[in-house]
Amino acid sequence: MTKTKHKNNNSFYELIKTLFYAGTIAVLFRSILFEPFNIPSGSMIPSLLVGDYLFVSKYSYGYSRYSFPFGILPIKDRFIYDVPQRGDIIVFRKPGDEKVDYIKRLIGLPGDTVQLVDGRLYVNDKLVNRKKTNIGQITKSDGTILNLVEYEENSLNTKSYKIIESSDDDFFDNTIKFTVPKDKFFFMGDNRDNSKDSRASEVGFVPKINLIGKAQIIFFSHNGSARFYEFWKWHNLIRFSRIGKKIE
Repeated sequence: MTKTKHKNNNSFYELIKTLFYAGTIAVLFRSILFEPFNIPSGSMIPSLLVGDYLFVSKYSYGYSRYSFPFGILPIKDRFIYDVPQRGDIIVFRKPGDEKVDYIKRLIGLPGDTVQLVDGRLYVNDKLVNRKKTNIGQITKSDGTILNLVEYEENSLNTKSYKIIESSDDDFFDNTIKFTVPKDKFFFMGDNRDNSKDSRASEVGFVPKINLIGKAQIIFFSHNGSARFYEFWKWHNLIRFSRIGKKIE
């Protein structure tokens, strides 16, 4: 009886030790290497779709307190810092509400000027090239048909990516000239007329300490009509062509 009890105690301690090691490895992996992230809205269409699940590399721009669970480390700046590049798709904490994650494309670096005039993007007073690549329509929930134009945009000849516009005369298609402050960044969504981003005062410039990491690869994708755990629906809903896609 005593031997059985002792054996059971050893098994329990081994289980606790295994769970502790597994939890530690998971926290380190999530804090230092990659963090999973899902796309909840259409602000990054056509690059990212609702229902995409992706890995964000935490090491791409170094680390801040937001790199770690609950922001528990009292770090005031970034360390092992590497400057992001224009055109990168980045996950960051929303300024002023750091419990909320946003994912947008980096448009302006510190010291850059950014402005939209009739839907056309200017960075440092230079017109960013774009060319029309597709035309389509979507039907909104109220039955309204919305015309969309897809463009390939080139961020000052450093990176090409796709954006969509419903109009060149929407609310954020004509802005003031923004000057990006030191240690801050200017972000926009690829769905230019349906994105709350640095053009809006409630988001504004994003401090470098708020950066979480760079979007790297889609590891799962479904059409948004089923939850991740509803596996019995996956065979009809999974977008297999998007799984393993590198994010540009």
